[in-house]
Amino acid sequence: MNDKRKKLYLIGGPMGVGKTTIGQFMKMQLNNCAFLDGDWCWNMDPFQVTAETKKMVIENICFLLNNFIHCPVYENIIFCWVMQEQTILDDILSRLVTKDCDVISVSLVCTEKELRKRLEQDVKVGLRQADVIERSISYLPLYSEINAVKIDTSGKTIVEIAEEIMINLST
Repeated sequence: MNDKRKKLYLIGGPMGVGKTTIGQFMKMQLNNCAFLDGDWCWNMDPFQVTAETKKMVIENICFLLNNFIHCPVYENIIFCWVMQEQTILDDILSRLVTKDCDVISVSLVCTEKELRKRLEQDVKVGLRQADVIERSISYLPLYSEINAVKIDTSGKTIVEIAEEIMINLST
């Protein structure tokens, strides 16, 4: 059993800001690391946002995160999801057993121009639907209210952003 405290990285931000890319990169850099993207728990057809599906998704996310936290193999757990409201982050944290974890909460943001450019490129190559652009941009200002360290990803490389999270925030 590892006596080192685990690190739980909670990475929020609007669609297209780079959460998944950063999380996947960090997974490759950190020792004994698990990565969970909250969108995996919404990967359903038909996609329906109801009280029942919201409840189910949060329960599934927390079940998986708690299992990673309790598993002695993993020292680092990365979770990314949109989490545009403090209540979402608070709800998830209230269901996790984090007494032996350092929790690092980060909100990735960027300029509206940069976010629009990234999302338009994703739409162009078929990765996203066009309706995501305005919805994602409308979420940007909400992150100023989230109790998390804000990192502006505009003009930064994946390495720079990941290092800012892994080195500057984890010490």
